[in-house]
Amino acid sequence: MFIRGTAAFAEGVGEQLQQVDLKEKWYLVAKPDVHISTAHIFGHNDLTRDTPKHSLDVLLNANYENDCEKVVRRLYPEVDKALSWLLEYAPSRLTGTGACVFAEFDTQQQAQKILDILPNWLEGFVAKGVKRSPLLDALDALTKSWLTITGCNPEVFPCLI
Repeated sequence: MFIRGTAAFAEGVGEQLQQVDLKEKWYLVAKPDVHISTAHIFGHNDLTRDTPKHSLDVLLNANYENDCEKVVRRLYPEVDKALSWLLEYAPSRLTGTGACVFAEFDTQQQAQKILDILPNWLEGFVAKGVKRSPLLDALDALTKSWLTITGCNPEVFPCLI
């Protein structure tokens, strides 16, 4: 998530936000051929509901668990199989309630190498995690182009930006 164009950490139900400076990692996201209802997982009796809150430092620097993962792995063997396969190559987790799973890599080449051997029963892609919104970069470029084309001086006409 981005706040004012930079990465942010959300707490509570998303109303408590703080900007963070994250390392830009690469991710392999894989999806088995299954759909998972978030409502079904959130309503499941076996879902842990009393996990202690962790600080951002703990979440970034220690192993942590997705409370939904145990339930999803038990109910959806396709997700369990995907996570088991991906865990052979890198630390991997469930995305939210699934069905996608992901692994984190330091380089695009590392992630691509695993994507290249992805089994045919999984779909996947590689994506870069960024700490600055690409939309903000696009708006900055558009603004610079507009200023150049119009000859507008933002110091003289700051209200135009």
